[in-house]
Amino acid sequence: MDDRKPDSAVVRDALGVGVAVGLSGFAFGVTSAGSGLTLLQTCALSLLVFTGASQFALVGALAAGGNPFTAAAGAFFLGVRNAFYGLRLSQLLALPRAVRPFAAQWVIDETTAVTLAQPTRRAARIGFTVTGLTLYVLWNLTTLAGAAGAEAIGDTDAWGLDAASPAVFLALLAPMLTTATERITAGVAVLLALGFLPVLPAGAPVLMAALAAPLVLFLKGRTDAAKGRENTMKGRENNLKGRENNLKGRTKSVPGDGNSAKGAGR
Repeated sequence: MDDRKPDSAVVRDALGVGVAVGLSGFAFGVTSAGSGLTLLQTCALSLLVFTGASQFALVGALAAGGNPFTAAAGAFFLGVRNAFYGLRLSQLLALPRAVRPFAAQWVIDETTAVTLAQPTRRAARIGFTVTGLTLYVLWNLTTLAGAAGAEAIGDTDAWGLDAASPAVFLALLAPMLTTATERITAGVAVLLALGFLPVLPAGAPVLMAALAAPLVLFLKGRTDAAKGRENTMKGRENNLKGRENNLKGRTKSVPGDGNSAKGAGR
């Protein structure tokens, strides 16, 4: 079976992801400008940080009046996942050592998803490169456009653009929630964030929402273990019933054997 994929198909898929997500940089630029960051600071975040979730978390916390260190901590912990992506992609792509530091800048959710979906190393490299390049360039251009536009129109809250950040983030997140466990985790995270919002400084509720994942996984493990024990007990009961039925069958066969013996004696 030929598992090769045409290069044109890989490029098409990668461009689709890069363009679709890259356009959301406009929302980040608007949100960042609304949080009080300058045009230069906003563009520097997209150029140097380049991980949308962390960038949105940072400027969102700042916009809510949060402590900059708390906001940075929340952004940092959201970005840690990219390090784990890098461990997997480094083996799959096997890039030359001189290229790896530059490629690390493009290790994000979207490039990882496109890369892992490819059947061969060649296709993976093409997918990673095209997605990373398209997304990096478009994200930074739309960030610039969004921030410059926000400065031109003045108060972004008056235009309702303060809702752009959460709307885009939810639009990106929703298609990724494909299982019941993922949806429950997202729901619990929302409840935790809303619950801690009145009592914790801005930025901290996001960190508390991260507790949803281990909590749901713990409860799921307990549920699976209970189901496993229940299935084991049912299996044992069925086994005992089978043995009981087997013994009954043997008992019924004994009189017949005796009658046969008597018949043989006559």
